Amino acid sequence: MAEVNAALSNPRADIAALDALERTLFSLRYAIDEIGSLGPVIDPPKATDERGEALAELERARVEALCDPAVGDVLERLAAIPELLSETQRAQIRVLARDRDALVRIPAEEQAAFSRLTCEAEDVWRRAKSVGDWEAFAPYLDRIVEARLRMAAAKDPGRDPYDVWLDEYEPGCDAAFYDRFFSQVKDCVVPLLADCMASRSKPGRACVEGRFDEGRQWELARDLVALEGVDEKALWLGRTEHPFTGGPSTGFVLIASHAYEDDVLSNVFSMLHEGGHALYEQGVDPAYRFTSLRGGTSMGMHEAQSRFFENLVGRSEAFAPVLLETLARRFPGQFGRVTPRQLYLAENCAEPGLVRTEADELTYPLHILVRYEIERLLFSGEAAAADVPRLWAEKYRAYLGVEVPDHTRGALQDTHWAGGDFGYFPTYALGSAYGAQLRHAMVADGVDFDGACEAGELAAIRAWLGEKIWRWGRSKDSAKLIQDACGEPFSPAYYTDYLTEKFSAIYRLGA
Repeated sequence: MAEVNAALSNPRADIAALDALERTLFSLRYAIDEIGSLGPVIDPPKATDERGEALAELERARVEALCDPAVGDVLERLAAIPELLSETQRAQIRVLARDRDALVRIPAEEQAAFSRLTCEAEDVWRRAKSVGDWEAFAPYLDRIVEARLRMAAAKDPGRDPYDVWLDEYEPGCDAAFYDRFFSQVKDCVVPLLADCMASRSKPGRACVEGRFDEGRQWELARDLVALEGVDEKALWLGRTEHPFTGGPSTGFVLIASHAYEDDVLSNVFSMLHEGGHALYEQGVDPAYRFTSLRGGTSMGMHEAQSRFFENLVGRSEAFAPVLLETLARRFPGQFGRVTPRQLYLAENCAEPGLVRTEADELTYPLHILVRYEIERLLFSGEAAAADVPRLWAEKYRAYLGVEVPDHTRGALQDTHWAGGDFGYFPTYALGSAYGAQLRHAMVADGVDFDGACEAGELAAIRAWLGEKIWRWGRSKDSAKLIQDACGEPFSPAYYTDYLTEKFSAIYRLGA
């Protein structure tokens, strides 16, 4: 790029080159994110190849812009004069250097080929899931794992490949960290779930069963994101098989979800979950809009926000009256005799099941554990795509006590592997644990959490998260955000204590 090449050792020229690079990267990311988010939702089936080519070329341009040797020189020179830079500029240089380091060793052609492969794989996965055809998707999974292994070896040849990708989604984390984390979670959840299943005081779901008009559910979806405080002028709401949040900027956040006529709570908690992601994206400091600091700092912290609003708010007893009122407004004939307590118990039934996105709060981390363990086997070479259905069935039987009847509700249920997102799944469980610790700190800081939920006025909760987490974007890593917000490092104990206290009370354990 001309601006970079013109910048020799002149700090002003280097800063101008930094600004020009950021504008270029912002524009490319905007196009990539808009096509990547909207394309799978609105494109007709025959558009897959063209979309893949467009994404591949845009990704090639992004990699070339960031990996230009002159850019490395500029970043090095600026990093050497921190006293002349603002706090934001220092954060930009740190994040850009990390982003560049993650790409510079991977050939641009490899990056582009990977974009094409995952675009095609996602289309194949979508069709395979609809008919439960694992064999159609399996070759793509093997190709994606092979590509990720090559890319990891190029990025950091001396490191375990799976650790490379775990660190990509949650900087500072590796398999050793997650092994310790999941060991603590499993030691809590497995016996707690067994005690709940053996209890004579089991809540029922009868009050939320029935048929719920799909059109009204989409009206309900908008009620829920408005209740959370999502800025609807910066929101696009669409439909998809697998719920997700995307979008290219703080002014354009996309939520795509689904509605099932026989399960209204699926819509409720999908929307509250995705709304948490949207709040994070919309809450980043506006000064970061056109920089590499825009967006959430990691997938773990992003999942902390989504799981926070889905579970800590949405499934709390304090919020149940507000949620019931919202449901009754859209479905007046079906919730007229339901009490808030009945709704609270129904939405917190611990029921081992097959589908991660429909899982209750207690069993959810076990779904993540299954995926984590299979990913480790795929990346160590101990398993291939052909082995996944068997492993899936064995682990669901061992951890959740359920039999997997088909691939649609088994190994094809998630889109993540089709997109090459290995190392992402563990952040779902980690995000739940982050959220529990953040809630504890929020209450300790004087926020009336239950009062806000009871009133359906979540401004105080948003304000605390906005100040402590959202506004910082990528300028702070998760470990720093937790330390600053909570006054201590991350600890899974807040999560396991929360689960134990909540479900012991619901199931009257020890009573």
